[in-house]
Amino acid sequence: MTTATTPQRRPEMVGQTVVVIGGSSGIGFETARRARAEGADVVLSGRNSERLKQAALELDAKSTAPFDANDPAALKRFFETLPARIDHVMVTAGGPHYGPILEMDFEQARRAISEHMLLALEVARNAAGKVRSGGTLLFMSGTGGRRPRAGLGIIPAVVAAMPKLIASLALELAPVRVNLIAPGFVDTPLSASLLGDQLDARRGQLRANLPIRRVVGPADVAALAVHIMTNTALTGATYDVDGGQQLVE
Repeated sequence: MTTATTPQRRPEMVGQTVVVIGGSSGIGFETARRARAEGADVVLSGRNSERLKQAALELDAKSTAPFDANDPAALKRFFETLPARIDHVMVTAGGPHYGPILEMDFEQARRAISEHMLLALEVARNAAGKVRSGGTLLFMSGTGGRRPRAGLGIIPAVVAAMPKLIASLALELAPVRVNLIAPGFVDTPLSASLLGDQLDARRGQLRANLPIRRVVGPADVAALAVHIMTNTALTGATYDVDGGQQLVE
């Protein structure tokens, strides 16, 4: 009697290079890990050189570059050092800037816009000649800012504008594909730093109220990111991954 064997699935990203800007921890790190598991080489950047070095060791990264992605000159130099052909770029750098909107000074408002919209524009500008046809630029937004509330600052405006910017870039950069991932709360080191001693309470609230009855983690977002990279029919769109958070809050 013979036993049938299941054919082994071939990794989907063998021979590809994935660049993760903000890849030393959280969602960026998990995406790089998943891309490596699918056979890709990864290039990581981040502001914290020690954390970046550790991430590179864990993932056997092809190369790393410590710099602030919101420095246009440094971003340009980074792209100039990349190989002539790369396949995918994911940007997770930047974070939310909360506070009453009328209390934000000009520089705070400019930074809140710059770390998302202007960063996306600069990455697109520098990546245009590097990413292969059919490759991907992938950016991050969020679902939490879709419902304006006092104290969110300029975040709802940025969240509303990002999908239109991504759609416009998808048309201008075609056949390079451009997409946006919009998470809700994700249990990352950034979330921990923002919430401090309120983190456990927030986790408990989400477990009790989300339709999925658990907290969304970096691996959930990374799984979506790699799918977007490998599914060549996807461009110009925004993909939510929040466990149903926007349905109950």
